[in-house]
Amino acid sequence: MQAPFRVIDTGIAEGRRNIAFDQALIDAHSAGEIPDTIRFLRFNPTALVGRHQAVGREIHVDYCRTNGIGLARRITGGGSIYFDQGQLGWELVLHRRTLGIQGLPEISAAICEAAAHGLQSLGIDAQFRPRNDIEVEGRKISGTGGFFDGDTLFFQGTLLLDSDPEDMVKALRVPAAKLAKRKLDSAAERVVTLRQLLGDAMPDVEAAKAALLQGFRKKLGIETSPGAVTEAEQARARQIFDDEIGTDEFVWELDDPDGDKALRRASLTTPGGTVTAYVRLTGGNLDRIQQILITGDFFANPPRLVYDLEAALRDLPVEKASFQLSCFFGDASRGQLSISATDIERVILDAAGAVPA
Repeated sequence: MQAPFRVIDTGIAEGRRNIAFDQALIDAHSAGEIPDTIRFLRFNPTALVGRHQAVGREIHVDYCRTNGIGLARRITGGGSIYFDQGQLGWELVLHRRTLGIQGLPEISAAICEAAAHGLQSLGIDAQFRPRNDIEVEGRKISGTGGFFDGDTLFFQGTLLLDSDPEDMVKALRVPAAKLAKRKLDSAAERVVTLRQLLGDAMPDVEAAKAALLQGFRKKLGIETSPGAVTEAEQARARQIFDDEIGTDEFVWELDDPDGDKALRRASLTTPGGTVTAYVRLTGGNLDRIQQILITGDFFANPPRLVYDLEAALRDLPVEKASFQLSCFFGDASRGQLSISATDIERVILDAAGAVPA
């Protein structure tokens, strides 16, 4: 019989510490120290960029600093988000065999369908919309994302309880093209909260958590059991915070590549997300890739896949880029992107000024 999922709630915390605990959960699960786990969490006001996004392009940094809004970088891909105490975070950390589903897209759909089912019990028409949103009448009430780290799946989502969408608009730089695609004048029109939907009948946080757990049990076929955070997890999280995730170097490792005029740039928006490639060329004829940076709101599984790709292209003659990309994406063991290999190859070659093979 399958062991029940441990359910924990780490309360309200500063953004970078919440993200550090994410990594601690993954590491502890991979090491066999904790069982499959569901975590609930909340944030002090924080603007978070996705793992592969540039801070300066996604966040109104000066506004956030002036208004005491923290800046953090997630370990998952996807787009920038604004988090505060009016939102409930939920996460699952589990073995890839637990649900009997192997592919990340299929597992993501199953988890999102389960979360949507649970939210329906609150009296709203929540529906999963691929690739990673849960919506009510076309407006997002929960965004999600995840990846495999070896045999451990980390999957997370947010539930908008009683946030002011205008706070999000002020903190984040939402591209006009993204709004135009949905025929919206403001990013605030794209999202909806439980408060807006249910008014005074809005459930409290405990009821929202119970609804999500009910959906997970019903649709994923799992059992759940209240648990506690271990001392070892807390120690791991503190170390990860100090060494990496809590540092400015980690948060700002991608900032504003558009400000470097020596970088060539190409961008493409696809159903799987937007990807932008920045390339610095060297050599007498500018025919060798000295540096390459790949950013965007796409998902990479595992996240290091993007860094492996960048490393494979550095110090490479431009004329060999197409062949190298074909070899890289021909190795299925490397992982998966939410954008196609053809699309990312096109962007990289456009930025490098190369011709596809």
